[in-house]
Amino acid sequence: MTPNTKYRIYVDEVGNPDLNSSDNPNHRFLSLTGIIIQLDYVQKTIYPEMEDLKNRYFFSHPDEPIILHRKEILNAYPPFDVLRMFQ
Repeated sequence: MTPNTKYRIYVDEVGNPDLNSSDNPNHRFLSLTGIIIQLDYVQKTIYPEMEDLKNRYFFSHPDEPIILHRKEILNAYPPFDVLRMFQ
């Protein structure tokens, strides 16, 4: 790590913190996941590649950008319905 290097942290949570809220194991637990990446790498590599993926497969548009949500992808909801061909 160099003193002038900038980093970005991405954090996401999924699930439910209330252990008594559901008998469904998919909703019973809370998961917190994070990643720390050099900002330069995000700008030069990750962001362009993610935008390319969204444009190529899901026809993302700047006015209606695609947001990658796990539940929508797994259930093949639009615009992820194109993934049904791979099931």
